Order: sequence, then structure tokens, then C-alpha cells
Amino acid sequence: MLVKTYAAAVHGISATLITIEVNCTKGIQFFLVGLPDVAVRESHERIVSALQVNGYAFPRSRVVINMAPADIRKEGSAYDLPLAIGILAAAGTLSDERLSRFMLMGELSLDGSLQPIKGALPIALKAHEEGFKGLILPKQNACEAAVTDGLEVYGVDNIREVIEFFSGQRELERTTVDMYDDFFRRQQDDGMDFSDVRGQENVKRALEVAAAGGHNLIMIGPPGSGKSMLAKRLPTILPPLTLQEALETTKIHSVAGKTGTNTGLLARRPFRAPHHTISDVAMVGGGTFPQPGEISLAHNGVLFLDELPEFNRSVLEVLRQPLEDRHISISRARFAVDYPASFMLVASMNPCPCGYYNHPSRPCVCSPGAVLKYMNRISGPLLDRIDIQVEIVPVPFEKISEQRPSEPSEAVRDRVIKAREIQKQRFAGHQSLYCNAQMGTKDLHRYAVPDTESLALLKNAMQRLNLSARAYDRILKVSRTIADLEGANRIRAQHIAEAIGYRNLDRETWGA
Repeated sequence: MLVKTYAAAVHGISATLITIEVNCTKGIQFFLVGLPDVAVRESHERIVSALQVNGYAFPRSRVVINMAPADIRKEGSAYDLPLAIGILAAAGTLSDERLSRFMLMGELSLDGSLQPIKGALPIALKAHEEGFKGLILPKQNACEAAVTDGLEVYGVDNIREVIEFFSGQRELERTTVDMYDDFFRRQQDDGMDFSDVRGQENVKRALEVAAAGGHNLIMIGPPGSGKSMLAKRLPTILPPLTLQEALETTKIHSVAGKTGTNTGLLARRPFRAPHHTISDVAMVGGGTFPQPGEISLAHNGVLFLDELPEFNRSVLEVLRQPLEDRHISISRARFAVDYPASFMLVASMNPCPCGYYNHPSRPCVCSPGAVLKYMNRISGPLLDRIDIQVEIVPVPFEKISEQRPSEPSEAVRDRVIKAREIQKQRFAGHQSLYCNAQMGTKDLHRYAVPDTESLALLKNAMQRLNLSARAYDRILKVSRTIADLEGANRIRAQHIAEAIGYRNLDRETWGA
């Protein structure tokens, strides 16, 4: 008897329909074809044990299984459930009447219980796209898949429940999620706030400007000055995720297996802070069977690189292309996958090996050559993609002990949201632009034109401070954002002056 069940294979952040054809005939053999990997081929032993423990016999016949299309590699153990159900249906143990209306996914334990899988959300979206009535998968993944409108999602604990469902002996409980209520409820504050930081008002202002314009930022200062503390609070002043952004971000985390169990859409912007020993592949994604890297997991959020000069040079250089294109393409001999990578890069570093260069009270013990060598660990092309470079000085005791609360994140976020709305309207006719940081040279000539007084100030600063040529465009971008925060249509001298102040790390002026 020939029976078909349906599953899905995840490639990138999208899924492809997989048709599992099972045929049982006379004989005692087992064949599994259709480009399965080792984990899929091993499913035979898991299926035999799971069926026996639950009182069902594996058919003593010639079983031939084809996983179509045969030119797509099938990876992982998530095909155990559709394979097992297909085998039982082909052997006549259960009815195949309703199989064509459901997609099945799940890894089997030896006792028949179902283990969670990766990529539940892309699979659910594909099931809906292909017109399936429902999706049956492990209960731990049910909430994640249930955010798909128009698809019945059933979470199960054991293969026995699925067998009895298709045999007509039981009804499964549908998993429903109030996506909007759950999403907006979990967007509430997680406890971190800008008001926790004492002093550092100039750095807070720089972070506000960075958040308002989507600018990359680097903080340079001695140990203990608050660089990491400030960076971790940056997501609290970014605009909340939209539902579309949350859906795209959740798909990436789902494919990587980072969503956790019994959770729906991600409600907060990601904040990724990899250790400086990270490899190139872990940063941008890839591997034998490509998975999203840190830059994709930080999509629509923040990628924080603490102690930037300590990262391997090659790791930093692979960031250059994603910072410009906002996606990463991973190519292999037989296929290629694309992952989104639109993130804000926030970095921090000490000014020198000992950490106390330019410190107001502690002497630096590094030679000038050592300081320069330390700074040169960051390449010019990477530094060129960082709009805001701000120096941090230690907080004095008076500020640390001050009892007066600082401005909360909510107040700062309101200003950031208003500035982003101005940019949204400005770039409404551009598909690839949504914030000031993405403007090119032509866009600067159109949207960031300084007046005569501002231009004279910028020219004087370029000459007197020996600012590099690459700083010119960066200053105009940042000044456009500062003007948006004030609701100004034109860039004025005070906007240019503040933007010039955010070029502390230019090689020609650092330490002067």
C-alpha cells in the first residue's frame, strides 16, 4: 500500500515542502531514499523502539520510503514522526484518510515521546502557504507555530496521541495563542533602565542619537567607566519591535533553536554580546550545514562587541560586508542561503593595553608605539562604518553617590520614536532606506544639506582638527539625526558642532 505524509525542510529562514512516500510490499527489508543525512537514516531504530514501547508492531514487510524532492538534502531527526505515521498507514495499522490535510514534524525518543525541533515557525508558515489544514508537532513548539494565522496547530507529547488521532480514537487539543496580547504584554520593561546609570550624560546623549538614526557606535574609555552597562541598556531606548520585525526575528531564532520552549514571537529587540574568542563562522553563520551566526541573531537589534581590539582581526573584517548590505550570503558547492543581518553595531574598547591612556588621574604605562599598535588592531574600513565615536571618562564620586534619579529610558525612547517617524516619512519612497545611517552620498546631498553657517563651521573643523575625509559624510549623517531629534527641517550649526564632537576616535586626532 502506498501512503504519503508531509513534512518540511528548513533552508535559511524558509521551509520547503517534503513529501514522504511509503510503500509496504512483501518481503522483509527497509529502504530510505531521497538524500537523507545520517540522522534521518538512523530514524529506523528510533521508530521501531517507539512503536514497540507503545504497543504497535513495526511491519514485517518490505518498506520503501522516498523523501521528495530527492535533490534537497534532509537533515536532522525532525522527520521521525511523519516517517513513523507513514509506515503505520502503509501497513494498514491506521487510516490514511486525513493524512493529506496535516503536516507532521517531530523527533521521537525511544519511548515514543516527542522532542522539540528547530524551525517550527518557518515550517508552520510553509504549511499554511501550501494549504494544509493543520500542523502536528511537539508540544514544546506549539506556541511558536500557533502564531500563524489560519493554521490549526496541535502540540502532542507522545506518538500514541497521533496514532489514535488518525485512527479516530481521540481528538487533539488545538493550541491557540492571542498573538497581539501576548506580544505586547511581553514587550514590557525587563528591569534595565537608563536611570540606573549615574552621570555619563554625554554618552547617554550619544546613545540616544545612535538609536534615533540607527548609527553604529563605539565607546572608548578606561576599565570600570560604564561602557558595558550603557550598552546593555541601549535596547531599552530603541523603538519597540513591530509585528513584522518580530516575525522575521523569531524565524531566525527558531531556525537556530534559540527561541526556547512554550514561547511565541520574540517581543524584545535582540541583544547579542559574543565573547572575543568567537570564530568567523560563529559570527556570520555557516558550517557544514549552515546555521545563522551572531550577526543574524542580532537582526533588528544590537550586536555588542566588548573589548573590540581583542577580537581576531579576521572576525572583525568579515563584518564589513554585512554592515553595508544588511544581509549575509553563505554559499556552498550545492546550495546557498541568505540570512538577514540588519543590526546596530555597538562596540567598546580600552584606549590602550593598560587601559589608562588619557585618564584624568591614573598614569598610562604604555609607550606611544604600544598605544598606536593597539589602536591599529581596528582597521580603517571597519572604523569607517562606525558613525559615532565617543570617549568615556570615569564617573566622579559626587555623581556616583548622587541620589537624584536620572532620566528614565521611557522618556528617551519617546524622543527616539518621534525621530524615527520623521525618517520613516522622509524615506517613504525608498525601499532600501529606513534610517539616516543608511543614507548614501546622493541621499546626503538631498536630505542632509547644511546651511551656509553650518558649512563654514564644518570646513573649519575639518581643517583645524585634521578630520579625515571619511568623517565628512559621517558628520552629516549624525547631524541629520540630531536635527530630527529636535524636529528641525534644516541642519544648523549646533547640530554640526555636536556631530563633530562624536569623532573622538579619528586616527589623526586621537590623543591630541
